[in-house]
Amino acid sequence: MSQLMIDKTEEFVKEKLKNDSSGHDWYHIYRVKKLAESIAEQEGADYFICVMAALLHDIADEKIAGSEEKGVQEVKQWLESLSVENEYITHILNIISTMSFKGGIQSGMNSLEGKVVQDADRLDAIGAIGIGRTFAYSGAKGQLMYDPEIPVREKMTKDEYRNEKSTAINHFYEKLLKLKDTMNTSYAKKLADERHAFLESFLDQFFSEWEGEK
Repeated sequence: MSQLMIDKTEEFVKEKLKNDSSGHDWYHIYRVKKLAESIAEQEGADYFICVMAALLHDIADEKIAGSEEKGVQEVKQWLESLSVENEYITHILNIISTMSFKGGIQSGMNSLEGKVVQDADRLDAIGAIGIGRTFAYSGAKGQLMYDPEIPVREKMTKDEYRNEKSTAINHFYEKLLKLKDTMNTSYAKKLADERHAFLESFLDQFFSEWEGEK
């Protein structure tokens, strides 16, 4: 598999996501790709599969494509247009179809490459970048920053996770703070520790300011 395929895919994804303002823009993809490269190198995973899955994972996301089925089909057609071998297409599609959080309801990744790409995507959801993306996404969805009268949801279906009323701060408890313990690879676990600590520090500061204590 060639670097030219990767370069063409970068151009394709950049064009598709360049105007996204929900935190799923091209630069999110760029960061996930860089993280996937680093983790793949540390863990000995297949570089091409990790990079291509990282680049294409949000093209197949229902938040972008409208439905998961439509998105997966678009990714499949793109890979076929590049003449990517069928076994690689199958592996990449399997990764991007199973890596999403979806309210915390999912099975484990069944390949090392899947674990690498899922870890890379989840690392970009925590830390300083994760905080920024959370508020961007909440604003794009018309959600409030915080409302103490809207309870944190403990268990959710995928539809409830996507569509029920929530807030940016609730999202920390419903997803972000859970991600550290879902990391698959040893290298990602190390990276997640610092980012998770930053989330906790931010929340401490946020609630102190919310109560007028600082």
